[in-house]
Amino acid sequence: MSEYMVRPVRGHEWREIRALRLKALKDEAAPLAFVESYEEGAAQPEEFWRGRAQGSSSDAGPAAGACQFVAIADDGTWVGTSVALIEKAGEQDFEGQTIEQSGGHVVGVFLQPQHRGKGVIGRLFDATLDWMRQRDLTRARLYVHTDNIRAQRAYEKAGFKATGRSVHGSLGPEIEMARAL
Repeated sequence: MSEYMVRPVRGHEWREIRALRLKALKDEAAPLAFVESYEEGAAQPEEFWRGRAQGSSSDAGPAAGACQFVAIADDGTWVGTSVALIEKAGEQDFEGQTIEQSGGHVVGVFLQPQHRGKGVIGRLFDATLDWMRQRDLTRARLYVHTDNIRAQRAYEKAGFKATGRSVHGSLGPEIEMARAL
């Protein structure tokens, strides 16, 4: 059985971040989970990926507004990821929705299919939510497409519950799920 390490990405790991994101964008659930297509992601220049890596890496320091976590199998393969964003009440989120309550927002969640059902997603969420707690955030939220039942179940297992708020974002109808930290 594989062992997994979960840790924040590092700024120089842009190639690995790009490769994992492109795998995510090829997943069968990608149209329900990600706001960009594989073609859009693949067309991004190196500078884009370098900036994404640096801005959400452990190198960005404690004042960073985002942190990406990666799950790495014991053979060194990057198999999953999640990203924590800090949100402030009154600002707009990436979908253009007004943020009602300050806290964290979980985005970019992906786990390669052959690694699902092994507790890896839970470990990614633990790291993501711990990062938020270390920044004194008290609430985490996310959006999930109404038809993405597998993801909804994974989020429920991690303690997220539907808030009753729905949005029609760039992916179509989504529900907001949240949990206390």
